[in-house]
Amino acid sequence: MDERQALIAFGALSQETRLRLLRLLVVVGPDGIAAGSLAEQVEVSPSNVSFHLKELERAGLVSTRRDARSIVYSAEYEALSGLIRFLMEDCCSGRPEICAPALASPCCQPGEGTRQ
Repeated sequence: MDERQALIAFGALSQETRLRLLRLLVVVGPDGIAAGSLAEQVEVSPSNVSFHLKELERAGLVSTRRDARSIVYSAEYEALSGLIRFLMEDCCSGRPEICAPALASPCCQPGEGTRQ
């Protein structure tokens, strides 16, 4: 990920509803979730959710697919990994012991990914 892409991604994430939506998509996993269900879970109107999801999609952080009459949204895990790699790329001036805690995978830890 280059700096321009990172700026676009961080810009998209700098809004509370979009951050909540993306975190929920990460929790849901690669199968994704329909836009209507997302709206219910974050307690935001469907039109508002669509607006915010479109911004996350433009930033490359989510993808969409049609499933019958629903549009299903999924987190783009590769893009999220790229954003983290961008941040940590030149970490700590060559002192990996400082970065090790930040790089230890917090993924898939029960109860850890649901903070709000």
